[in-house]
Amino acid sequence: MISRFFIERPVLANVLAMVIVLIGIVALYKLPVAQYPNVVPPTVQVTTRLPGASAKTLVDTVALPIEQQVNGVQNMLYMQSTSASDGTYTLTVTFAIGTDPDFAQVLVQNRVAIALPSLPQAVQVQGIVTQKKSTSILEFVTLSSPDGRYDSLFLANYAVINLKNELARVSGVGNVVIFGAGQYAMRVWMDADQMQARGLTPSQVVNAIQEQSQEVAAGQIGTPPTPSGQSFQYTINISGRLNDVADYENIVVKVDARTMGRGA
Repeated sequence: MISRFFIERPVLANVLAMVIVLIGIVALYKLPVAQYPNVVPPTVQVTTRLPGASAKTLVDTVALPIEQQVNGVQNMLYMQSTSASDGTYTLTVTFAIGTDPDFAQVLVQNRVAIALPSLPQAVQVQGIVTQKKSTSILEFVTLSSPDGRYDSLFLANYAVINLKNELARVSGVGNVVIFGAGQYAMRVWMDADQMQARGLTPSQVVNAIQEQSQEVAAGQIGTPPTPSGQSFQYTINISGRLNDVADYENIVVKVDARTMGRGA
């Protein structure tokens, strides 16, 4: 029935066909084209660490204050968090499709700032990282040592120094994650029996290490006002952050005042 209507009116059929072709030509230049269309909801990730804390401690002291503030942020669909036994906390907030990721990051960061005073002191010192993150991984880059000369720790450290920043500056890359052995670090093992005998707690040992291994400004010599004959001004450089095992072995954790009194 419809075909008969257009067969009997060829002019109308031709006009309609030309209109459809013109609409198609206009749409061809106006429709957006993207290699990766925006069909995935944007996400914002919040990460922090509480060294030495268990998963339950993270939930009670870190996860609860942050999620109470972040919950209900504008355009949020849902959120999920992970509290690991190594003291790592991760919160992923998913927003509705079409939400500006930069704007969503600012909203979450503002909510996290409200919860910051309620968090443990160790978390406040280390800080909380809030960044937009895609749920899909665009590319994997692997490093290997064919002759076995370098181990996984060396390769991971090489990637952090030489590759991570270069890849992060590529347009469209939101974040670069280094998998592997991790970064170089100094691990201190505490003897529970020795600590109990000397009345020490883990926090005291940590505080002693932080106080004796840090970069400080030692000042200058020869700054005005100076006496006559002082012609030069020198900046003092001292050993700050400890690097070797021997330096950590010589850290003074506790001093017995009674022993010092007898020695004097």
